[in-house]
Amino acid sequence: MTRQGRHAIAASTVFTGTEMLRDRAVVIEAGTVAAILPRPPEAMPCVRLAEDRLLAPGFVDLQVNGGGGVLFNDSIDEAGLGRIATAHRSRGTTSILPTLISGTPAQLRQAMKTAAAAIATGLPGIVGLHLEGPFLNPVRRGIHPAATIAALTDPDLAWLAGVFPAPLLLTLAPEMVPLAAIARLAVAGRIVFAGHTEASAEQAMAALDAGMTGFTHLFNAMSQLSARAPGAVGAALAHPTARAGIILDGHHVHPAAARAALAAMGPERLFLVSDAMPTAGSSIEEFQLGATRIRLLDGRLVDAAGTLAGAHLTLDAAVRNAVRLLDCPVADALRMATSTPAIGIGLGRTIGHIQPGCRADLVALDGDLYPVAVWISGARMAD
Repeated sequence: MTRQGRHAIAASTVFTGTEMLRDRAVVIEAGTVAAILPRPPEAMPCVRLAEDRLLAPGFVDLQVNGGGGVLFNDSIDEAGLGRIATAHRSRGTTSILPTLISGTPAQLRQAMKTAAAAIATGLPGIVGLHLEGPFLNPVRRGIHPAATIAALTDPDLAWLAGVFPAPLLLTLAPEMVPLAAIARLAVAGRIVFAGHTEASAEQAMAALDAGMTGFTHLFNAMSQLSARAPGAVGAALAHPTARAGIILDGHHVHPAAARAALAAMGPERLFLVSDAMPTAGSSIEEFQLGATRIRLLDGRLVDAAGTLAGAHLTLDAAVRNAVRLLDCPVADALRMATSTPAIGIGLGRTIGHIQPGCRADLVALDGDLYPVAVWISGARMAD
């Protein structure tokens, strides 16, 4: 990592998180964006990107189960988090929510402790935590181990609603949890999403009224949209403010369904997630999830029965897929990987944008949207 004092990065195109600007210099001071100017101040050290390069906020991924050969469930410690964050950072993702897959009570508590410690020590890339389960509907558990699916108890609720120093996203099945519990979690500052759910549209809407704000991996492991039973998918598309993550790997969601979701929700509500597993940013092609062997076959991660088990995906590839599969404008694809997820977890003033006061977490992309350089708090990371 190369550290510098006050300096600038100049690019022919700068995406701010909401709009494209031409011929701008981003001035960085003390690790934050100080200004966006038509040209760098004279005598200021400046990195000038090649003409075809685009400078964007570092990507923000709210669902990262693993990467770099590491599964968070198996390495609930700062060393494991460091390896996962490093693997994704090399692909342009500078902020992640490490995601625990339906852990035991002991694992959930350890994940909260580890994430809090990593944030306190400034481990690059860790901005919060995502607990996906175990309070799910077993009918829609997908690859989540059946033995770990559990009902939410009052003691669980007490410690989940306790003190945590950063965004804590909880994926649960709203039909399996009392509305009063969702309300309590929301009041405590938790971000509650519906996932692995068989909820009716009415149940999902009631949970949204109670404080739930979004949906985990839209279309996957949830009740589907039909004419007289809109399900969780219908609730997500119809609600005016709910957000949803979507896995654009070409396997989890048909492009036509993803285009319909984008048309209904727009890039300010629909955001990209990787749902990455240990194979992301790694050469490994199989790993263990509990007692289940997961293999990488033709770009899909599956168990022996063919059930999808997370994704072999990083967020830069998801951005390219949004452009390629959805005919999505580049600005919209980038928005879904930067400002929209950042705002969704309450960090829109810190990450996901290039604007004064935001942390200078940046990625330079080539003409095909492949990362060529990454900065964390204004410091260039080693290639």
